[in-house]
Amino acid sequence: MSSLAMVGAQAGDFRRDVDLTWGDQRAKISQGGQLLTLSLDKYSGSGFQSKKEYLFGRVDIQLKLVPGNSAGTVTTYYLSSQGPAHDEIDFEFLGNLSGNPYTVHTNVFTQGKGNREQQFYLWFDPTKAFHTYSILWNPQRILFLVDNVPIREFVNKESKGVPFPNKQAMRIYSSLWNADDWATMGGRVKTNWTQAPFTASYRNFNANACAWSAGKSSCASMTTTSSTASGGDTWQTQALDASGRQRLKWVQKKFMIYNYCTDLKRFPQGLPLECKN
Repeated sequence: MSSLAMVGAQAGDFRRDVDLTWGDQRAKISQGGQLLTLSLDKYSGSGFQSKKEYLFGRVDIQLKLVPGNSAGTVTTYYLSSQGPAHDEIDFEFLGNLSGNPYTVHTNVFTQGKGNREQQFYLWFDPTKAFHTYSILWNPQRILFLVDNVPIREFVNKESKGVPFPNKQAMRIYSSLWNADDWATMGGRVKTNWTQAPFTASYRNFNANACAWSAGKSSCASMTTTSSTASGGDTWQTQALDASGRQRLKWVQKKFMIYNYCTDLKRFPQGLPLECKN
């Protein structure tokens, strides 16, 4: 899949790249900055955030989700700005009873409004090994990728009146927390605290992105092709090629379990504008 070649980069150092923001000792960095773990017990979850803010980029992280009976738990990995009219690009992983699949919940918020959920099962057990989850965000589109396979594309349709996140810098956040009021089977299955602590593990964090500081971007103009576009900055103009479109269709046909764009009951006045071709 040539247009989705992985960005070659050094493994991130969590000590350099993120701040542990809550959960006391439940969030830990080890192995010389190469491994980060978040834990959840009945008293608290935990989380971290990137030290930098970004306006466009590609973010990759390898994640091994809570194993066993993870019902009621939610592991999140997302980009977000701040304030009531915030933008946000979400991966959330909803736990389940042992042997039942995780639900991958995705959403895109623009100017404080979300309600753009798509949900998927995965084609592997995400608790057995590390897998790479990526968000590619450029002025034309947002891509959600799992092991470099596209599962969702949100295209910029500002010309049709659909807001697109392109003016607010966002930080990268991740957390592990208890959401047993809704996470598993609509809240019918509660967290089994005898299984605690629940732990999710992270490695190989890489933000190949335009850092935003004091109102300025670390990138050159996004409207021109970078002189290094054949290398690490291909994400700036990246789109799905024919192979990528085929793989996206495969995932959405075989593994998608909810799509707001087909939920006519939810939108009796008509589907959102971006759902129309």
